[in-house]
Amino acid sequence: MKKTCKFISLILILIVLLPLAGCSVGKKEYSKEAFMMGTIISLKYYGKDGEKAIEESVKRIDEIEKSMSLNIGDSEISQINKEAGIKPVIVSDSIFEVIERGIYYGKLSKSRFDISIRPVDALWAIGTENERVPEKSEIDEALKKVDYRNIEINKEKKTIYLKEKGMAIDLGGIAKGYAADELVNILKKYKIDSAMINLGGNLYVYGSKDGKEVLNIGIQDPKKTQGEYFGVVKVKDKSVVTSGNYERYFEKDGKRYHHIMDPSTGYPSENGIISSTIISDKSIDGDALSTATYVIGVEKAMQLIESIGGVEAIIVTDDNKIYTSSGINESNFNITNKEYSHEAWR
Repeated sequence: MKKTCKFISLILILIVLLPLAGCSVGKKEYSKEAFMMGTIISLKYYGKDGEKAIEESVKRIDEIEKSMSLNIGDSEISQINKEAGIKPVIVSDSIFEVIERGIYYGKLSKSRFDISIRPVDALWAIGTENERVPEKSEIDEALKKVDYRNIEINKEKKTIYLKEKGMAIDLGGIAKGYAADELVNILKKYKIDSAMINLGGNLYVYGSKDGKEVLNIGIQDPKKTQGEYFGVVKVKDKSVVTSGNYERYFEKDGKRYHHIMDPSTGYPSENGIISSTIISDKSIDGDALSTATYVIGVEKAMQLIESIGGVEAIIVTDDNKIYTSSGINESNFNITNKEYSHEAWR
């Protein structure tokens, strides 16, 4: 029996928003929901210029999508991929910044996060009508074209060049994080009091009603139905991003194949982790790190997180254990599903 989990529905978000009543009492709410960047976005802004900020935010997301979407034939990312092995492509500051950051996390994760994974993703086509389990020979051939180190960037000329023919970049693991950070800049520009940015599960909690109050965010239980959470984390002025094996997947012969690929094997990552949540100041960092930590396993994931300032992680494994980084404790995180045990790392 085949089952496909699409992520275009608003309820299929990676993070469950707990009741927000009282977080912005007395302030007018400006809100917007739309299908953009392959998902449903939800924006809630509180402040006198909230309407202007919403309008500019939607416009900015549209600009980012037109630049970074693989589904748009004349997008910048599509042009870069078309010119792979042929010539460098002059790009905008935005896409240069995102690709540069993607390369940075490729290095930091020792190639376990790789924005050049597109040739492998295209074979599996998870989340589309063409999803399938490729032959190993196909995967081996595609892996020859996956290596972020063959992405050549020129800061002076603002060019991106894929050195090998057949290479292709996919910014799906980092673009929404960049978009969320761009919206935060807009919030600051219009002096918005508080806001909730939700880009299909990439969440940013901005401000509060009194400058002190934190918000409770329920994290989706990877083993339960949509909307059920295993724990609650308290945040303010933070990005919360989760990668899980329940986002997009299909089943064949009783086995689940999810969309988070391991660049070292060309297959969906299988190392015991089923959910990785990153809490960070910058959403682009959380976006990349949620994928990287999911792929590299608990031990290396925690070592990586502990080496980066201002970033925390909550990781769930398939044996019902929850591992947290040193900045996560009883004051800011509570496990609500007692089927899980909290395991100390180190």
